[in-house]
This record gives sequence, C-alpha cells and structure tokens, in this order.
Amino acid sequence: MAVPPEELPILEAIINQRNRLTALKKNTAEYIKASDVMSIYQAIVKQVTKLNDLRDDQRSQPNRLDHALSDAFSLLSLFFLTIGKTRECPAAYCQIASMRQLLEHMNESSVYNESDLRPFQNRLQELRDIVRRGIETGSDPEAMTTLLERQLNECDALLQTLQDSLSVLSVELVPLHTKLVKLRRQLVSLAAKEEPSKAELKPIQEELRKIDAKRVDGKFMAANGSYVPASQALCSSLLEECFEIVQEIRAHEDKKNVAAPLKPIHDRLTEIRAELESLILTHRWTLRETDLWSYTLSLQEIDGMRVDGKFVDSEGNRPGGQYVLLYLLRRCYGLIYRLLSSSEPVSEELMPIANKLSTVKKCLNEVLKYGGPYSPRDLYPYQLALHQIDSMRKDGKFVGFDGSIPEGQGIVMAHLNECHELVEMLKEAMDEEGDATSGDEAENEDEG
Repeated sequence: MAVPPEELPILEAIINQRNRLTALKKNTAEYIKASDVMSIYQAIVKQVTKLNDLRDDQRSQPNRLDHALSDAFSLLSLFFLTIGKTRECPAAYCQIASMRQLLEHMNESSVYNESDLRPFQNRLQELRDIVRRGIETGSDPEAMTTLLERQLNECDALLQTLQDSLSVLSVELVPLHTKLVKLRRQLVSLAAKEEPSKAELKPIQEELRKIDAKRVDGKFMAANGSYVPASQALCSSLLEECFEIVQEIRAHEDKKNVAAPLKPIHDRLTEIRAELESLILTHRWTLRETDLWSYTLSLQEIDGMRVDGKFVDSEGNRPGGQYVLLYLLRRCYGLIYRLLSSSEPVSEELMPIANKLSTVKKCLNEVLKYGGPYSPRDLYPYQLALHQIDSMRKDGKFVGFDGSIPEGQGIVMAHLNECHELVEMLKEAMDEEGDATSGDEAENEDEG
C-alpha cells in the first residue's frame, strides 16, 4: 500500500531514527549510553504522535511507514533491555512481538495443551502491568502506551482463540490429546536429527498404533465405551499428523532428512538454532540484547518464504522435510522469546561487575558448603576482588564512563552485600576454629 503524501515526512524521520539505532548497534567498541537511547526514543514517539493525529485513530492496511515503525520499535525495545530498563514500556515491545509469533505458530500447528498456554497468559499479565504502570505514572507518552495496549489486546485475542479451541475438547479426551501433543513433539525433534534413531522411533510408533487401535469406526470412545465424545477432529487430526511424520522419518532413513531444494533453509535454521542455544548457556556473559535483532530478521525472512504454511521449491512444489523445517523455525522463535524473557534489569555497562560478583558469590558459597579449616590466605582473593569492586563506587553508586548512573544499581549492590556477608560468615567460622584449637591446646597442657 502506498504511503500518503502527508505521511512521507514522518516516514523519512522514522527511517533516519532507525538508521541511528542501527549505527548504535554496530558500535561494539563502546557501551551503549542510556542518554543516546532515550534521545532516539523521544524522537520516534514524537513522530508517532504526529501520525496518530493524521490518522485520527482510523485503522488502515499497513504501509511502508507501518513496517518502518515496527522495525524501529523492535530494535529500540532491544536497546531498552540492553541498558537495563526491562521494567519500562518500550522494553515490552519486542517481548510482545516474539510472543505473538509463537502463538501464531501454535495456532497454525494446533499442537499445544492448556499447560503450554498458561505461561503466556501469566507473561501477558506481567507486561500489561508494566504498561498500566506507565499510564498511571505518566512516565511513558500516550503514543507508546496506546501502541502497546493494542498489541497486548491482539495477543490476548490470539491466546483466547487457542483456549477456545481447547474448550471444545471433551473431558474424556483431554489425557489422550495431551499424550498426542507429547508424541508429536518427540517425533518432530527426532525428525530434525541428522540420523533419526530407529530405536527411538519404534516405541513412539507402537504407542501411536495402540492409540489408533482404540478407535471404533474411526472414532475415539469414552472410557466405558458408551458414547462418542465430542471434539473428535482435534485428536484425530493430531494422530494422523503423527503418522505422517513417522512416514517422513522412515522415508528418509537412508538419505538426508530434507529435500535438496530446502537444504539451504535447513542449514541456515540449524545454524541459527545452534547459535541461540549457545547464547542460552552463556547469555549472562556474551549477550547484548540488540544482537537478537539480526536473528529476528533472518527468521522473519525465512518465515515469509512459506506459501500456505509450506516451503516450496522454484516450481511451486512442496518437497519433503516440511516438518523438520517448521520444527526448527518454531524452536528458534522459542529460544529468542526465552532470551528476551530472561533479560536482567542491569545495564550493559554494569553487567561485567554483576557477572564478577555472581562468580565470587558462587565460589564463596562452595567454600562455605564444604567447610574448613580456613586461613586468611584462603579468603584473600575474594576480599581483594570485593575491595576492587567497592573502590569503583562514587558516593555509593557505580558510575558510567560518561558520568551517568546506569540501571541495575540495586541488583549489583545486593550481590555485593551478599558477598560481604559470606566473607564475614567464613571469618566467623575461621575464628571459631581458632578458638576450638586454642581450647584443645590448653586442655592438653593441663593434662600434661
């Protein structure tokens, strides 16, 4: 859809701000300044306010300006996580977008149960509380909170659709549905392996055959066999899909899991998954939240290649390996959501200190756990590390290189105080051991 002439200046301004964000993201030589991020945020919100005045709240089909705004807010949201402002409205944007992608894929696949939806429901409420607090305190512009409320409502509607589809499931069929969801996940995980194990596949096949054998004239019966419960289609379609995945795995036992035309997509998704799984393990030390931007763009590009939910080759055919690619795609979306959800409210500038304190605390806990005897020499490295960190404070605060006060002071100070308490506990244990030793020596002298 073409951009109306009156919106063109706004589009140009948004693209300029998005370019500023991109340049800031690429600069890995310096820590990101909160002042730079807030400056860009205010500039973008100013343009959104102008756009809202122009459109008079009338919803229209998305145009290039809407896509540019979405990109700018997504990247800006990652910057808010990077500088530790995780409890502020802009930080919620990328998390809501990531959640919506996962919910849309769950809706498409119909592979979920009530326990899968509950965490999304809880997280949506947490994000809604953040937005509500921004409205009540007036800390966020109306343009920002209105945008987020609209996105939250869209997620709520999607979540409600998923819950409604489960509500038609008969009570008698809930255990069966849960089991089929679990079996399907095991199958797609197996199909994604380079060489699926026949030993792992066999028990799943046997379980599916047992389930299929319980049907009477293609219908699942109640426990007493007296009537046919409602919602047959949901369980039957899941069962048939499980059998299809089994056939796909067996058909590719002696060759690659994915057809040649889809191999580049498979390789790229496998690479992204490996990198994201690595970040899950090491994100406290290596992740700058804005790094997730490139992964998000790559996944959106791959997702956009599907036609009617399937990947196609140059001739429009649907080659084998669809389940594997969809599993990898959804797995990557899930990993990104997990990384966003676990982001700590500590700025990038304070993360090295927080990580060092976390390591010191872990070591002190281990020393305390295994007991003494201790000597002053044993405690010296920890005391030195804490003294060095203490000396970095000015007027009780950790100050940024530009003189600002980075986010996360409370968390870092809590870690620091906890470390000092652990050192004191070890000193007391050391003193008690010394007193006990002196008492034993005195007793031995008296006996002599």
